[in-house]
Amino acid sequence: MATIKDIAAKAGVSIATVSRVLNHDETLNAQEETKKRIFEIAEELEYELRPQKKRKKKFKIGVFYSYSPQEELEDPYYLCIRLAIEKTLEEEGYRKQIVTLEDTQESLAGIDGIICVGTFGRSMVESIEHWEKPVVFIDACPDPGRFDSIVTDYRQAVAGILDYLIANGHTEIGMIGGLEVDEDGEEVLDQRLAAFREYLSEKGLYRQEYVKKGPYHAHYGYRLLKEMYRDSQLPTALFVANDSMAAGCYKAVYELGLSIPDDISIVGFNDVPAAKYMIPPLTTVRLYMEFMGEHAVRMLEERIMNGREICVKVTVPTKLYIRDSVKEN
Repeated sequence: MATIKDIAAKAGVSIATVSRVLNHDETLNAQEETKKRIFEIAEELEYELRPQKKRKKKFKIGVFYSYSPQEELEDPYYLCIRLAIEKTLEEEGYRKQIVTLEDTQESLAGIDGIICVGTFGRSMVESIEHWEKPVVFIDACPDPGRFDSIVTDYRQAVAGILDYLIANGHTEIGMIGGLEVDEDGEEVLDQRLAAFREYLSEKGLYRQEYVKKGPYHAHYGYRLLKEMYRDSQLPTALFVANDSMAAGCYKAVYELGLSIPDDISIVGFNDVPAAKYMIPPLTTVRLYMEFMGEHAVRMLEERIMNGREICVKVTVPTKLYIRDSVKEN
């Protein structure tokens, strides 16, 4: 197969000149006779010109987190998503800018698109809409007709947990759900809690006294489980909204002189790295947080490049990792 070097040698010109001629470089100062000779030699040698790769535009991406750095430390779920976003942006060579509610259209003029992570009330969503930028939400879907989003399939995840507990003979099943209040002072619905209530109600197993909710921190898992025990409302199995709260439940169980899973079975949610090292190892649901962060960047990139107007919602499935915190009842 002929090369540019072969053409250059036969034409008596440099390799750089051949390359620029074959790629139709209009800035090249060369005689038309020379250009013609290069094309004729290339055809004679059956040289195949490789298509030039299009240079990818280096976008500037804004990232808006609805939670504080302290809240991120207390819930590794969002930490994993943030690290995945930052890794993907770095791999693509994109510039990153942290966005806050103080920003305006003017301050975001150089931003190509925005990734929003967390929980968003009405007023916050209105602010985001006023920025008039392509947006993708992670773990939230405030308006599927206006924004792209990537979310977890909570309904499927909760059904899998409850099927597993019921299959192990548990009929007294409780839940410690999450409780958040948005910037408008309104309570944010924990989708896991709603799915839990609906699923067990259909089977005639839902009991309100076995359900409590609080902020997504270990301290509240600890406190709420102790409240259940104090009120003699401890189920045989407990689903906890995240692994941080489950860790708090573990501490409460041991302080009460009880045992996991002999006295109470516990299932967590998120599958943080420490879950498999808890004693006993925690049965929990794996969320594909790294995928969500990476795919959000890809979704935003595609929308910016193609000017897509139709919004897309991606629902990511989960997987139940069975370890040693649930026993057959």
